Amino acid sequence: MSSPRPNARDSERIRLSGGPGGRRRAYLVGVALPGLPVYEAEEHLAELAALADTAGVEVVGETVQARKSLDPKFFIGSGKATEVAAKAAELQANLVIFDDDLSGGQVKNLEEVLNVQVMDRSGLILEIFDQRARSKEARTQVELARLQYLLPRLTRQWQHLSRQVGGIGVRGGEGESQLEADRRVIKRNITRLKRELEQIDRMRKEHRRGRSEVPVVALAGYTNAGKSTLFNRLTNDKTFAENRLFATLDSRLRRGALDREGALAVFADTVGFIRKLPHHLVASFRSTLDEIVQSDLVLHVIDRSHPRWEEQKAVAEEVMKELGIDPANILEVHNKIDRLPAEERISRARAGLVSVSAETGEGIEALQAKIARALGDKAHSRPQAENSKEHWEKFAALQASEWDGARVAEAADPANAAHEAKGPSAPGGTGTLHGASAPPPAPLPPSGPKRIGGAAAGSPRSRKRPR
Repeated sequence: MSSPRPNARDSERIRLSGGPGGRRRAYLVGVALPGLPVYEAEEHLAELAALADTAGVEVVGETVQARKSLDPKFFIGSGKATEVAAKAAELQANLVIFDDDLSGGQVKNLEEVLNVQVMDRSGLILEIFDQRARSKEARTQVELARLQYLLPRLTRQWQHLSRQVGGIGVRGGEGESQLEADRRVIKRNITRLKRELEQIDRMRKEHRRGRSEVPVVALAGYTNAGKSTLFNRLTNDKTFAENRLFATLDSRLRRGALDREGALAVFADTVGFIRKLPHHLVASFRSTLDEIVQSDLVLHVIDRSHPRWEEQKAVAEEVMKELGIDPANILEVHNKIDRLPAEERISRARAGLVSVSAETGEGIEALQAKIARALGDKAHSRPQAENSKEHWEKFAALQASEWDGARVAEAADPANAAHEAKGPSAPGGTGTLHGASAPPPAPLPPSGPKRIGGAAAGSPRSRKRPR
């Protein structure tokens, strides 16, 4: 009896993780098109090597080909593909990773020539996200992005199955029917995951409404720019921070003091950006990235010690632009200045730039003061307890303003006021505003619990046991 065949989801996971064997050995391939110098393509491969290391893959070699255009069949051309196959066999590589996205047909053609597993940049990033996701929200987002990535690439999963004609007017055999069944399953799972993310997004909005009176400062920027380390400095927290790409996926919220006068803010640590970030991930992580969009201030953390920091800055700015973040609401923070020469650090201080070292703590107090000035009076606001005096005074003022607005609308259009202008219900009334006057503010609750028969209401003594 044959063993059960793995479904498409399990098959793709086995392919991306390298199967039950040990550490994978990868050969990297990049393409330099017109407008991209070869040395920049080589630097991009260095970032791809860092991604591979994060995923637990050992890089054994790399190559860059300069081309005028991409080959539609092999991406790099048949001659270069044969050369890569020989090099991968010489270095005993069992995985070839391309620095760009490949179509399903290109992957199938390359695997036939190379005789090893082929992966593109998006597949590698998805594998890292799958390894690092911890919370239910992150796992749901990664699963959705993975299925959207897998859907157009299902053709290569069942290439061993037949495609024989079954009869007159019937096209496709066992393989084609299995592919169609897998596509239906994946589409159904995509719909289910989108509904789950909508529910998670509603919960996020409820939580955000509960902390609306305390300003939120989001940390954004290129991956491995030191956002989590800076987050720990600003909140005195111990969030996991590592010198690796995508060390943090789950957004974290912690309060942090800004000065000794009581200024507070809620800091949000979010997932980092990267060059050629798969659009599936941007769409799937929309609810997480919404913490950046809805924040009162965004700290754009930049790794100033990186040789390509300007390119990383431009990539992060482009992603934040796509998210619809107002540039006036962004504060640039140049991190890792402890790795810069002393002369450059002095010149940057004179220019008034926000420069810090999250590792050593240099410049943190100046950054906190800058944040407090940017937030203004919001930094000194406090959340109000639901039964506090301030809460009920605010509620009464809001109620009165709604009634005043309703009177203005009624005076302007009396005919529609009875149907459209509905306000809070008056005590003992029906809730309509037609001809009603504003009720007095809600009375403040008593300072202590009401006592019945010498015991507080709700206490064990006030409850009568059944006979």
